[in-house]
Amino acid sequence: MKECYLGIDIGSISTKAVIINKSYQILSSCYIETKGNPIVAVKEALQLVSIPPEYQLRGIGTTGSARKLIGLLLNANVVKNEITAHAVGTLTYHPDVKTILEIGGQDSKVICIRNRMIHDYAMNTLCAAGTGSFLSSQAKRLGVDVKDFGNIALKSTNPTNIAARCTVFAESDLVHKAQIGYPKEDIIAGLCKSVVLNYLNNVCKGKRLESPIIFQGGVSKNVGVHKYFEEILKEKVLVDDNGHLMGALGVAILSSKVPNPRNYTLDFQNIEFKTIGEECKGCSNRCELVRIYRDRELLDTWGSKCGKY
Repeated sequence: MKECYLGIDIGSISTKAVIINKSYQILSSCYIETKGNPIVAVKEALQLVSIPPEYQLRGIGTTGSARKLIGLLLNANVVKNEITAHAVGTLTYHPDVKTILEIGGQDSKVICIRNRMIHDYAMNTLCAAGTGSFLSSQAKRLGVDVKDFGNIALKSTNPTNIAARCTVFAESDLVHKAQIGYPKEDIIAGLCKSVVLNYLNNVCKGKRLESPIIFQGGVSKNVGVHKYFEEILKEKVLVDDNGHLMGALGVAILSSKVPNPRNYTLDFQNIEFKTIGEECKGCSNRCELVRIYRDRELLDTWGSKCGKY
């Protein structure tokens, strides 16, 4: 049978899953909301993707903020950080790329590539200003579907200045601008532009953004943000149709390179996954432990500082 590989990118806001063949062509994919429960989200994602009958699943890779948990539960043969996964995926499909701009639901990153290797990178701080969740909250405040944000922004000829370095300040500034009569399209264009400025001034601070440049993550689907990246950088910025899936693609590709592959299935629906948190009272450390179970079998215990578990 032909071989295929599953890549899962479990983020704080969204979960992405892709199945690829040996030629790195996508056979199936999905993009769903995590909704604060990565285990439930991954089970849903595995129901939405499918393996063609002539293929056998030979590897599973996980990346994203919940990569270790899901990797353990699915017995993945590859667990990698987002920087590596995005770089591998992007270089596979765009071998000449030198700069990767990525803005997701609650985090953003820049990856500088030189000689087809990661040369430098940076991620945002704890603040989520300028990310997808920030744009979603402002869309709700304005009574607009966030999917329409980009197209509305393109109608503006005079973007409003919005202070987007902090979510709280941005919201108060947005309310003030709306109350004094700024047109909605100018406010939305200002938000899109402020996301770009915030990203470049904070995440990309001190980095050389060399061309070719590619823009990824869920926010890359916002044509307004894309427009202002090109306008401010004065460079062509490519947006891949599968840019929102690039982390999952990258880790699926890495999974395909592991020697001695195993046979897997997607039949995890009847398996019970559970995590239980507790405080260890064995010593003065009082470690916060997380015990991970699969069908009542204890797989691992995380959080021990003394090495007891």
